[in-house]
Amino acid sequence: MDLTLTAAYSNKTPYEIWQEQEGIPIVRGHVVEDLTTVPVAPWSRKGVFGAFINLIGAGRTCDVHICEMPAKEKSLPQRYLFEQLIYVVKGRGATTVWNDEGRKQTFEWQEGSLFSPPLNAWHQHFNVQGDTPARYLAMTDAPLMINRFRNLDFIFNNPFRFDDRFSGQEGYYSGQGREIESHRTWESNFMPDVRDMKLKDRSARGKGATGIRLHLAANTMSAHIEQYPVGTYPRGHRHGPGAHILILSGEGYSYFWEEGKPRIRINWRPGSLLEPPANWFHQHFNPGREPARYLALKPWGFTYQVEDLSKTDQDIKSGGTQIEYKDQDPEIHATFLAECKKRGTEVRMTF
Repeated sequence: MDLTLTAAYSNKTPYEIWQEQEGIPIVRGHVVEDLTTVPVAPWSRKGVFGAFINLIGAGRTCDVHICEMPAKEKSLPQRYLFEQLIYVVKGRGATTVWNDEGRKQTFEWQEGSLFSPPLNAWHQHFNVQGDTPARYLAMTDAPLMINRFRNLDFIFNNPFRFDDRFSGQEGYYSGQGREIESHRTWESNFMPDVRDMKLKDRSARGKGATGIRLHLAANTMSAHIEQYPVGTYPRGHRHGPGAHILILSGEGYSYFWEEGKPRIRINWRPGSLLEPPANWFHQHFNPGREPARYLALKPWGFTYQVEDLSKTDQDIKSGGTQIEYKDQDPEIHATFLAECKKRGTEVRMTF
């Protein structure tokens, strides 16, 4: 379907028109409190159930959708000209990926797994459980691709094979990977469970912080994990649009704010999804009783289309985009002390 003329005489983008035609719920706002409870509806394109999530911070650079497969069900085979990063929210299952019918690869996943079907490669998902739905979250760059080409046949029915990304090589989804130490990055096509991945020092971001960057399937998009100890919080910072923050562990809150304007407080727990708008400052706080770990899914990366993140570790006074603890609004720390006291949590911040 050609979306050019339809979009030209409306106030909607081609992507927005396509999205509405898909006929599933669309969730909007700054945060989704619990991804496991987002309502879904039959999605004919995938043959299972789904919902779109368009948080304000995406800035039309990317989107998120939920796909839910009932017990023992499977999705329809799919391929399309946009990248995706998939995180398993709940359940166990398997995915088959192929370019050639005779060279299919199948790998199993579980809650906490992260993977990416290669660009425009065929793939199909299976729920192997006999009594429980399986649900995953996928971030894609569909808005950019659909708005650019404005032709659904080109996006969804294009036979071109990106053999330079995936040529059916054995072991593509073995879970093995390699560390690129100079960039604090783990490169792999499948992470069995990101909730227990080993992390590196990230003290440039905050007291006791650890983290690691993730690069999958030769994508432009990327991800990273960060974790903060009990009774701590990182420095506030800002960057471009599209970073979806999925809480993996811990209970706390975040602030989002435009420079010079009031802060928005967002409470979170495991399963929450939040996204700071482009160039809004944001800061995350862990007054809870266990380490807070999150997975950030982003439409830019550390290998190809690189967002200039070097400045996010630099003091805003010297041209960076990070606010040092000593320069933050004193009310921020005072509120954190009160939240820790309320929970009986030891404060581990010294500055």
